[in-house]
Amino acid sequence: MTVRSSQTLGAINTSDPEPQIASFLARYSPAIEAQLKDARRRLRAFFPHGHELVFDNYNALVFGISPTEHASDAFISIAGYPKWVTLFFLNGTALNDPSSLLEGQGTQVRSIRLKNPSQINEPEVEALISQAALAHQPALFEASPLATIVKTVVTKQEAAAACGVDSVGRLQETWRAEMTSNPSFKRTYLQRFA
Repeated sequence: MTVRSSQTLGAINTSDPEPQIASFLARYSPAIEAQLKDARRRLRAFFPHGHELVFDNYNALVFGISPTEHASDAFISIAGYPKWVTLFFLNGTALNDPSSLLEGQGTQVRSIRLKNPSQINEPEVEALISQAALAHQPALFEASPLATIVKTVVTKQEAAAACGVDSVGRLQETWRAEMTSNPSFKRTYLQRFA
């Protein structure tokens, strides 16, 4: 496994991002930390090549998979929130979901709030992961062994300013609504923080 860190807002440029990731994980309850670690391990097992992009955002710790170092090329991710862990499919509306596992109402992203990280290895979820990865297989095959890159460390104040919200208290609601329904906002956010 190759590990790298990019210099980002609040990030330390280091050749091994795992200590920094451990500090991000330590902010969670022991139960959520354990679930997030397990979910991350399980998702990484599907992708021996490519880039694991880490985002310590104001409301979630995100581990995305991309064939490149660019956040805009990520297609699947695990996000840890204070009370749960979610598996995101960034082009989820295009997936065939006969078991109706995917949740979400936006124009692109769908998710599964994990009851347990082992859900990732259930046949129906593995089928969704395979579908999500299909379009990226050639690039993933050509990529180097999976490398971890800490892309962004965002404080609540930085995120609020970038989103044009004057109150951090209103930030989470605004961010979620805009990320799921406004492609222009999503592109701007990714360009600013990716």
